[in-house]
Amino acid sequence: MRRALAATAVAGAAWAARRALRRRIAGSPLWPLPALERPVSGHSPRRPLRARITHRTEPVEGVLRLTLEAPGLPPWTPGAHLDVTLPSGLVRQYSLCGDPADGGAYTIAIRLVEDGRGGSREAHARLVVGTELELRPPRNRFPLLPAASYVFVAGGIGITPLLPMLRAAEAAGADWTLLYGGRSRASMPFLAELAAYGERVTVLPQDEVGLPDLSALAATGPGTLVYCCGPEPLMRAVTAAVPDPESVRLERFAPAASGPARAFTVELRRSGRTVEGGADESVLAAVRRELPATPYSCEQGFCGTCQHRVLAGEVDHRDELLTDAERADSMLLCVSRAGDGRLVLDL
Repeated sequence: MRRALAATAVAGAAWAARRALRRRIAGSPLWPLPALERPVSGHSPRRPLRARITHRTEPVEGVLRLTLEAPGLPPWTPGAHLDVTLPSGLVRQYSLCGDPADGGAYTIAIRLVEDGRGGSREAHARLVVGTELELRPPRNRFPLLPAASYVFVAGGIGITPLLPMLRAAEAAGADWTLLYGGRSRASMPFLAELAAYGERVTVLPQDEVGLPDLSALAATGPGTLVYCCGPEPLMRAVTAAVPDPESVRLERFAPAASGPARAFTVELRRSGRTVEGGADESVLAAVRRELPATPYSCEQGFCGTCQHRVLAGEVDHRDELLTDAERADSMLLCVSRAGDGRLVLDL
């Protein structure tokens, strides 16, 4: 009898330990590191979102427009984006360009980039009607703030986060205009939808007018907010053209340009190892030579998969995700650098 009771107790303890471990892993997207006070994705990973593709269209050649539907999708506001896990496991970020009032559907658009890192090619090849995808709920680092007037500037697929903003500005009765540039009209999606706004929208195809004329931005007055999404040169030009750079809001889906990189040393404190990194490689690449299982995904500083604690050293933060509080003791290995040439990581 005592032996049976002992076996039962051991089995019960093992079950409790397994249950506690599952809870621990679910509570931290960076297991085995401590759980963040606010998960990187902005939601509890215990309940990942799943949605099914119900519509697929190509508004112009090379641009894929998808509608994803599921009951009770979390609400979102203009400027928000989704983290989408592709069938291969890659995580990519896409702006929501539908109607926030449609609570059961998300709409995204994806431009095919043949020489990119593979995410857009996979999306165009494999995301068909009926495909179920895992999502992280919408996050908004590009919110539309209240203002009496707006100037919106889009370059190419950068029109996507601005579409819901135009509708919101119109509904609020705000004064607004849009400058929309692209390589050619044939490459610029949503022109038919934008035509309904009449003279508020100026279309600037490069093959017709050359580079966009931004001289009108010099007349931007106090109280006007300027929202821009597009290639880095366009965003730099817009910032330079506006009298008050503080009035400019930018949305990037590539790391911001920064100062020159240099070689660095990373001490992996828990592993007892030290790695040397070259000026032409990321901290993530250097770390993965010693710890190949180190997780990562987007390699652009947006998804948070490679966030890790920094125990010592100055970090040159180049991400678009972490808050100031998070930057005090952590970094994203894929894009951020060693500011003073040496870092100590809790790895």
